[in-house]
Amino acid sequence: MTSSASPALRRARRTALLQWIAVHALGIAAALFFVLPFVFVVLTSLMSDQQALTRDLTPNTWHFENYLKVFHTDGFLLWWRNSLLYAGLGTVLVVVSSIPVAYALAKFRFRGRHLSLLLVISMMMLPPQVVIIPMYLFWAKQMDLSGTLWPLIIPMAFGDAFAIFLLRQFLLTIPNEYVEAARIDGCGELRTLVRIVLPMAKPGIAAVALFQFFYCWNDYFGPQIYASENSTAWTLSYGLESFKSAHQTDWNLTMAATVMVMAPVILVFFFAQKAFVEGVTLTGVKG
Repeated sequence: MTSSASPALRRARRTALLQWIAVHALGIAAALFFVLPFVFVVLTSLMSDQQALTRDLTPNTWHFENYLKVFHTDGFLLWWRNSLLYAGLGTVLVVVSSIPVAYALAKFRFRGRHLSLLLVISMMMLPPQVVIIPMYLFWAKQMDLSGTLWPLIIPMAFGDAFAIFLLRQFLLTIPNEYVEAARIDGCGELRTLVRIVLPMAKPGIAAVALFQFFYCWNDYFGPQIYASENSTAWTLSYGLESFKSAHQTDWNLTMAATVMVMAPVILVFFFAQKAFVEGVTLTGVKG
């Protein structure tokens, strides 16, 4: 019996080993697909001016001063400040304005609730390019805010369709018994939202905040439309294009600038990835 079982056991082990190799090989290949371009950018940013124009993949000598050159470029610190203002203030406004709407859609029962949700979903399908002309005419001609980032920041105080939908989906995962118990104890809706719901909704709020921060930090279309005529209002995403044009042959400096633009997004995601993944995962539990 032992001799007859041994070949079957060996086949099972061989099959398990092949499956492990196949699964991990695909994972390693996928990881390399995303990591290698970033590694190439970092290595090129540390090369000399001459070596960056060659086919070398690794620096002969390491030039960390390239980052100092980029950092001291005229306007780079200003672009940093503008990007932080745009991303930071925009994220706060979207989160603060979207939470009450998402709470109402998730926990209130009122006439027109499904129609309101349908309108939110329809706004998600509307690309910004469709409304850019009337929006630009309003902010540039009526409000005289062309050449600033305020036409991009102010509308975020009125909520965002994607943020509202994502928060609503997450709030649906919070049992209604908690809300009902707070109401029975005499809590008003605002106090219930602040004291009961928000502490339980931290992963969903973190996911929405990260999505919005990434969007604002990487936004190129908006600053190009509203701030292109005023270099003091440029963000990093738009200023990087000007930097690349000014350093057409200095690929090492261009790559160094690219790394400095990507670094905050990578660091934010690295430290908040647990809350981000949990928030995104739980938003799909209920529909």
